[in-house]
Amino acid sequence: MSEHHADQALSEQEARPHGPTLSVGLIVTLTVSTLTLAGLGMRNYAHGDFNTLHAILILFFSVNFLVCYWEACLFWRRDYIETRTEYWRERRRVTGRAPALEFFIIQVPLKQLLSPTIWADAWATYCQYDDSYADRRTFGYNADIANGFVTPVPTLILYVAYSIDFLPALIAGIIGVALFWQWTYVTSVYWVSFFVSDRQSKISRREIYTYIVAINSYWVLCALLGLYVSICLILDGDYSILGYL
Repeated sequence: MSEHHADQALSEQEARPHGPTLSVGLIVTLTVSTLTLAGLGMRNYAHGDFNTLHAILILFFSVNFLVCYWEACLFWRRDYIETRTEYWRERRRVTGRAPALEFFIIQVPLKQLLSPTIWADAWATYCQYDDSYADRRTFGYNADIANGFVTPVPTLILYVAYSIDFLPALIAGIIGVALFWQWTYVTSVYWVSFFVSDRQSKISRREIYTYIVAINSYWVLCALLGLYVSICLILDGDYSILGYL
């Protein structure tokens, strides 16, 4: 994106929105909740029951669907993110408020719910804690783009398979092992790259635990749980680990 287009996008996003709006936080909540409830409802319709492991993994898949779109926006608006990162850095200096929290209260017009420019700000604000997402040469930047374009299809397959067991357990288990292992490995390597690059020296300890450790721990812990479930699917040859008889 040219400098002129980037400046234009900044002006449009900062202008008072016209028409009905929703906050970023509410959009995120509604999206993840809707996808999660759809998966739980699918299982209840097919089997008439509830399973905790299934619910945890459906929630994780639902979050990943949303994040995958954000990661696609990371690729589509990479030049804009570099510009927007500086905007949020300066805004933080002036206001003293956390960019990540400010992002979640931004009002988004309904007609722009899928605007890549809007969702690119998720990365511009995260760059205040890890600026590798404003540098397309880094591991974190490329790993997240790969996740955004590669994992939606296998995630959808497991989302449906875990809900209505339409696939043989062996096949679902093999797909799951591949998918959950790469999440575990890539997130772990991201952590290593973050600390080896000494990026922790640029932010506070609270920010390290909140934005680097806590957020990424969710991906590792859920992925390890999914890996365990996938191995059980292979060894058992059925969906009993998810409560199906």
